[in-house]
Amino acid sequence: MYFKRYLMGAAVILAIMASVLITNALLSPCLVLRDGDTGKVISFYPVKEGDEFSITFVHSVNNSPVTDIYQIRNGKLYVVRTIYYSFGAGVQTEIEDGQTLDYGPDGSMIVSGFNIPMDNLSYIVGTVSDHELEIDGQSISLRELCGRNVTVRFTCEYRFNILQSKDHG
Repeated sequence: MYFKRYLMGAAVILAIMASVLITNALLSPCLVLRDGDTGKVISFYPVKEGDEFSITFVHSVNNSPVTDIYQIRNGKLYVVRTIYYSFGAGVQTEIEDGQTLDYGPDGSMIVSGFNIPMDNLSYIVGTVSDHELEIDGQSISLRELCGRNVTVRFTCEYRFNILQSKDHG
């Protein structure tokens, strides 16, 4: 009797451990784009620890390109640097502690050293000019993917490997 209970308990523990291991093996981190109003998944892209992605848009005030670069760290999104071409309202004009300013060969200004977690990263897709997502060597028009004037929320979430594709919508 005691032996049967012992075996049954061991079988239950093994079944739980196996399901946890299988679930973890099938889940992978993804950059997930959601409609900021409805929460509906628009698209997702598999990522790994340390991967970077960027959003490029034309700044509405100074009418020049701005690129914000983010990195995946411990399942979160961190802003790590920004690239811009001219000063103006809404563009960083001072370097803070821990940040550096470098100049690119094309005359761009590259501010790095932010290392700030972005718990609520959202962009409103432009009506006049597009927002471009650059990830894993792909350039994706957010206007084509999401539509104009849509708030897009970016998160890092775990999704099942079976459901993943590079351009899932």
